[in-house]
Amino acid sequence: MLAVYKREFKSYFTSLTGYLFMAFILFFIGLYFTAYNLSNYYVASFTYPLYSVNFVFMIAIPILTMRTLADDRKSKTDQLLLTSPVSVTKIVLGKYLAMVSVYFLVCVVCALGPLVISQYGTPNFRTDYAMLLAFFLSGCAYLAIGLYISSLTESPVLACIGTFGALLILYLLSDIGGLIPIDAVGSLFTSLSIQERLMNFANNLLDLPSLIYFLSVAGFFVFMSIQSVNKRRWH
Repeated sequence: MLAVYKREFKSYFTSLTGYLFMAFILFFIGLYFTAYNLSNYYVASFTYPLYSVNFVFMIAIPILTMRTLADDRKSKTDQLLLTSPVSVTKIVLGKYLAMVSVYFLVCVVCALGPLVISQYGTPNFRTDYAMLLAFFLSGCAYLAIGLYISSLTESPVLACIGTFGALLILYLLSDIGGLIPIDAVGSLFTSLSIQERLMNFANNLLDLPSLIYFLSVAGFFVFMSIQSVNKRRWH
């Protein structure tokens, strides 16, 4: 697994993929960070910028995930991996953890935000870093979804479009839930919304069920990715 992880992680920085991914997210975080903290309407906070840029995942995540498994399938290099002594689980986990590591670098840079604010104001470190944790785990969930969709096709373009569509639906899930006249169904849609769960952290709540939800979504789709690759291995 370590060899797969190293190869995948290095590949993101021998191409422009990793740099584009990081630059895209950090650009919007910096933009919202500047807008919120120079505005008279908000207190010094890093929580709101992180919550506000959740929409960029719809574009950034497909950039990182679209080639993860689809490209190997298209170029037939997946046959070498599938016949290697390394298990499918380790292969998929190695690829997934490489993506998570790239995203973790974004969060490391973001961790400097509250420290910058502290030089000029009084940030709420507990709330800001709780939001950063939620931001990281929600990103891990999105990456797992992109990984699974990439495992379903040999076309990186289709994987990109499919991931964008799935993340768009997730982003709009709470709004869709609000339009459903049946309360139980609407509440279910809202409870499944990652955006809605991030709102809890924006409202200064350390919501442990939401953290568990992010981890559960990530674990489920990584598991489904392993099953998808395993199915192809035996066919």
